[in-house]
Amino acid sequence: MVVFMSTIQKKLKVKLVRSPRGRLPKHTRTVASLGLRRLNQIVELQDNPAMRGMLKQVGFLLEIVEEV
Repeated sequence: MVVFMSTIQKKLKVKLVRSPRGRLPKHTRTVASLGLRRLNQIVELQDNPAMRGMLKQVGFLLEIVEEV
């Protein structure tokens, strides 16, 4: 069975609004794996189940700016 995925990927813009310092090491690593290093930094991520899971885990540190 062949599955063709759409070439247009949905994107999410995510902003780091609270510091991961002093949090669980697992949460600090998750924030780093999302590509966030500084407060108020905005990154554009692909919208897929893996990213949604990471965003759910550290959602209290982040803000979703927009869905593209």
